[in-house]
Amino acid sequence: MIYKLKDITEIVNGSTPSTANAEYWDGDICWITPKDLSIQMQRYISCGERNITKKGYNSCSTTLVPKDTILLTSRAPIGYLSIAQNELCTNQGFKSLICSDKVIPLYLYYWLSNKVDYLKSISNGATFKELSKQALESVEIDLPNKDVQQHIVDTRGNIICNQ
Repeated sequence: MIYKLKDITEIVNGSTPSTANAEYWDGDICWITPKDLSIQMQRYISCGERNITKKGYNSCSTTLVPKDTILLTSRAPIGYLSIAQNELCTNQGFKSLICSDKVIPLYLYYWLSNKVDYLKSISNGATFKELSKQALESVEIDLPNKDVQQHIVDTRGNIICNQ
């Protein structure tokens, strides 16, 4: 069945607390930047180089996303992907996709990893490209049922592990 991403996920933006305020930093809330993904380049991420405090979290419009949320960098660069291993938040360089019960997060991760060139092509900007929330929400996916999704996840995982 064909869905738009907005029909099977909730897509949220990240944000950055003021770096001039020391009370916002070195807390216990995991906060991820695109740099963190470029350093680790793994399927799952739990924390980045920096954490923010509750005050920092409340000072900006970042969102605490649940475990298994797909983290997609949406600028500088577009297309780095990871899956949240725990609750965390991101800076404004991300669009985070919180999966509904219609989609297996690892399936969506694999699907998006094959669509990076397309995501770049629908991005806008003169100085640097950025993938907007609206553009991402409108992306269509031909989503199989969850049994087929799980089979694809299992097969893809076996291929990757056996290489």
